[in-house]
Amino acid sequence: MSKELLEKLKGKKEVYRLWKKGLDTWEEYRDVVRECRDATRKAKAYLEIKLVRDVKDNKKGFFKYISSKKKTRENVSLLLNEVGALVMEDTEKAELLNATFASVFTAKVGPLESQTLEVGEKVWRKEDLPLFEEKRVREHLGKLDIHKSMGPDGMHPRVLRELAVVLVKPLSIIFERSWRTGEVPEDWRKANITLVFKKGRKEDPGNYRPVSLTSIPGKVMEQLILGVISKHAEEKVIRNGQHGFTRGKSCLTNLIAFYDGMTGWVDEGTAVDVVYLDFSKAFETTES
Repeated sequence: MSKELLEKLKGKKEVYRLWKKGLDTWEEYRDVVRECRDATRKAKAYLEIKLVRDVKDNKKGFFKYISSKKKTRENVSLLLNEVGALVMEDTEKAELLNATFASVFTAKVGPLESQTLEVGEKVWRKEDLPLFEEKRVREHLGKLDIHKSMGPDGMHPRVLRELAVVLVKPLSIIFERSWRTGEVPEDWRKANITLVFKKGRKEDPGNYRPVSLTSIPGKVMEQLILGVISKHAEEKVIRNGQHGFTRGKSCLTNLIAFYDGMTGWVDEGTAVDVVYLDFSKAFETTES
């Protein structure tokens, strides 16, 4: 909605008011309506072209616009509980889904005692990993996507990115202390949970996958730690045959390697057997 378009729409209301009072003709009002309609269509077309062109940098805006055009919005359907009865109330649905997701996780071992700051300091100096230098934290803050949503703590990525120079020092201190003591701030352990339907019957709670929206500063700390762990794993742990969740590799590279191996063995006259495994709940389980 440009300033010119807003002025035209405002003028259309004024012409309509004059026409209702008999101070303007129908033809004049009709011409103004057509002009505003054409201008609105052009503005809409320009917006859609811009969203498509910038979809890589603004995926959230693109899909938000697509969702706004849907005639119906699907919420969580009726769910079946343990006794086969349909659950209709939102509170009961949330409790049922929470119980379903919790049942997938393994039982926790006893709570680990947090390290004292002195013990943590010794471990930190021994490892000598400069994870949370201000320079590295500033780089990650500068790469934040301002179109992403904020977490439960209310810290928006736009604020963190634009105020990176001011926030980099306190965040570095919090990150380092959390690493040394093994404690995570309480706000960073909270998450807004939304559901994604996978497949099968919508009445089955097990066919939904939980997606968590967590704190942005907590994600930044996770990325810093992940970078060091990934580097170590790529250099000393992961073999060349691993394609999933590996930088520079994908399902396509896995398929190419698999196809190359299969055709090579077939050309040699070797018998080939293939076993497929589908871990449908791989992203909903964890080990303590």
